[in-house]
Amino acid sequence: MFDILITGGKVLDGAGNPWRHGDVAIKGDRIAAIGNLAGQGAAAPLVIDAAGLAVTPGFIDMHSHSDMAFLVNPIVEPKIRQGITTEVVGQDGIAAAPMAAEHTARWRRHLSGLNGDPDLPWDWRSMGDYLDALERAGVGHNVASYAPHGNIRLVVMGPDDRPPTGDEMVRLVALTRESLQQGAFALSTGLIYPPCCYADAAELAALAAAVAAEGSFFVSHQRNEGFRVLESMTEMLDAGRAGGCPIHFSHFKAAGKANWHKLPAMFEMLEQARGQGLDVTYDQYPYTAGSTMLSSLLPPAAHAGGTDRLLVRLADPAQREAMRHAMQDPQAGWESMTRNATWDQILVSSVASETNAAVVGKTVAAIAVMRGADPYETVFDLILEEKNAVGMVSFLMSEESVRDVMRHPYQMVCTDGLLGGTPHPRVYGSFPRVLGRYVREEKVLDLAGAVRKMTSFPAQRLGLAKRGLLREGYFADVTVFNPDTVIDRATYAEPRQFPVGIEHVIVNGVPVVSAGRTTGRVAGKVLRKGQDI
Repeated sequence: MFDILITGGKVLDGAGNPWRHGDVAIKGDRIAAIGNLAGQGAAAPLVIDAAGLAVTPGFIDMHSHSDMAFLVNPIVEPKIRQGITTEVVGQDGIAAAPMAAEHTARWRRHLSGLNGDPDLPWDWRSMGDYLDALERAGVGHNVASYAPHGNIRLVVMGPDDRPPTGDEMVRLVALTRESLQQGAFALSTGLIYPPCCYADAAELAALAAAVAAEGSFFVSHQRNEGFRVLESMTEMLDAGRAGGCPIHFSHFKAAGKANWHKLPAMFEMLEQARGQGLDVTYDQYPYTAGSTMLSSLLPPAAHAGGTDRLLVRLADPAQREAMRHAMQDPQAGWESMTRNATWDQILVSSVASETNAAVVGKTVAAIAVMRGADPYETVFDLILEEKNAVGMVSFLMSEESVRDVMRHPYQMVCTDGLLGGTPHPRVYGSFPRVLGRYVREEKVLDLAGAVRKMTSFPAQRLGLAKRGLLREGYFADVTVFNPDTVIDRATYAEPRQFPVGIEHVIVNGVPVVSAGRTTGRVAGKVLRKGQDI
């Protein structure tokens, strides 16, 4: 007797093989058998009729920002309703752990525009402590974490804009290795975010060597995704070569219309790197707009010393003027996103206070008109008034470029969505959007290939030996969807809409979505690199 029997579905194993009719049996938290089971008399107390439906491994979200969300509510419904059974937090080099007590208050303020600032004790210090906190809280689906470079730098050096001393470099390397040994799957950096953006080539190479020593990989939100995207790719690829570790690019793109033509050169760089023996991959969200903190529009020097110093600078008219000039400088070595998008392509997605609630969902251009100010002053004022807790959505890519990035063999799928305010629709719709729009409607990918990019390929990148495939003995993370109807419903105007067509989701053998509705069951595991997970 099995616990769950999924019968008559189109079984896609996750390896890229074409579907085949069959049944999937689950016993405990494992897949027990696959084949013509019902016809041979197999039985279970729960039988799911999957006739006409696709039965696949659970989807793996390679880039998410649910770091705090799980600690508030273990069931992150926007993710499991997409068919996601595992997601990866600790992204962009700026996340929850490790953390030093003396920096906790300022770091919470710094991240509030990214992850919010829920009423939590923040009493963890190491990566292991944070993962333990997740386990105590319970997680509705599986969670893995990267070790964030910015946190590691903050613990060792504080928020300063400078290179590490020799002793500090030793400590950066040691804390990186310790975080990986405690269960982080990779090191992440966000080279547009302080304090990660203060790192130079020598620091990146040393960290890459630490990553290699732990048998892991280096994940990067690269320093520039627009006018200097090729130079920024070179920076990370060189770090991988110097340190001897694989490189994974976050939310791969060419940002800004003036840079869309660079995609072929970007793909050629990836091919050359792999031809030279460097293992390179990337993830992508299937939308033309990105999303991050509004303060990422400001030059790196504005952030030196942390959020408190940033707010002091924003209160000084002379320093505001210096920021404006830096944002307009075409020779800037940092990524000025205001050169990649116009003010009517940047909208405010979240704020912390009720005072500015009316601006959420409006573009900076529209808010400037409302306030009778120019766009630069509007941005400066909002960040100051909200103490840096402002999220944004920015329209940077073309549909053609989204398709080109998606087709590439090194691509995986992610959401990369901020959960607060009026979120980017990718929080609710990324995986169904790929399956509905780009597989069924536009045929950018075939179904088996798309499922592989959502399951076994990210599992391979992470080193999850028993997830990402439908195989006997593997953990029973399973998604069942209707390939004829699956589609996202979330829009930029109304993003909090669940997709259709995701019928059943099973995490570690437990149904968390049944007939398209959440069951309320908490079934996830906190995954740690190197464990039987």
